[in-house]
Amino acid sequence: MSLRSFAENLYVHRLIRQLTHVPTHVAIIQDGNRRYAKAKGKDTAFGHRAGAEITMKVFDWMEELGVIHTTFYAFSTENFKRSPEEVNELLELFIEKFSEMIKDQRIYDKKVNITVIGDRSLINDRLLQKIHDVEEATKDHHHYYLHFAIAYGGRNEILETTKSIVAKVRAGELSPDLITPDCVTERMYPEVEMPPVDLIIRTANDKRTSNFLPWLANGNEAAVCFCVPPWPEFRYVDMVRALRTYDQRMKV
Repeated sequence: MSLRSFAENLYVHRLIRQLTHVPTHVAIIQDGNRRYAKAKGKDTAFGHRAGAEITMKVFDWMEELGVIHTTFYAFSTENFKRSPEEVNELLELFIEKFSEMIKDQRIYDKKVNITVIGDRSLINDRLLQKIHDVEEATKDHHHYYLHFAIAYGGRNEILETTKSIVAKVRAGELSPDLITPDCVTERMYPEVEMPPVDLIIRTANDKRTSNFLPWLANGNEAAVCFCVPPWPEFRYVDMVRALRTYDQRMKV
């Protein structure tokens, strides 16, 4: 181990010892894959694949640090505007990675529940089938939760939920007096356990939250941490620093 790595390990362990509040739900905007690839002189597929490799590693860190729910912003509705080649590469990568998760013994040993949120009408049949397979395989797991936002847009999510509630009221199936924040959350995620977001992390130093989980995050006044490294270079020390951001907010 180099002197720099040794010093970083000491620093990380000191930060962990100082944490007194750990978030239940962390949402991550995985930004910077394309910039990472460009810096390496590679194509975008290289960047997305490098980003995918870090995802399960980050989950292992979350489990070690005591975070129960982790939501990854994998693919937004805006991402469909990218080139057909890049969109297809990403969707095929999701199919590959969900297939690997179904076979990953860690998912079963740690009782990890895997779900996908987003507009499924925009997702092709092959990926929809794989999403169904991984959700079905892990539906009885309730120790840790991995949520993947695919074909996701926060404003669209609120709009569609509002339409479904209005339809229930018009049909006489729901009284307006019973419409509460909890009711909206239940309608928004009828089959997914999604607690309020405590901490948003965005990589690649882009300081915006990009319409990500506005109902669960903004309504809960979630802490936000902007990290400099692009997603493929996200490290354990970056994760711990992000948790420190949440911890400091809770101590105010």
